Amino acid sequence: MKNVTVSMDDSVADWARLEAARRNTSVSRLLGELLADKMRHDDAYERALQDWLHRERSWASDGQPYPTRGQGL
Repeated sequence: MKNVTVSMDDSVADWARLEAARRNTSVSRLLGELLADKMRHDDAYERALQDWLHRERSWASDGQPYPTRGQGL
């Protein structure tokens, strides 16, 4: 586990202290958990985006018009 120093505005530090107390944890643990959640979310989004980008498209209409917005799929 790495030990890091973080600089932040006073109002952010005050919020972090209150939030950590509300969760009965330390500011350090709170920041670690928030960053880990952000990392998992960003990784999941990136995987989904790459999956979508590399998916084979078959947008052919076979001569039929595409449905309008009001018709849905």
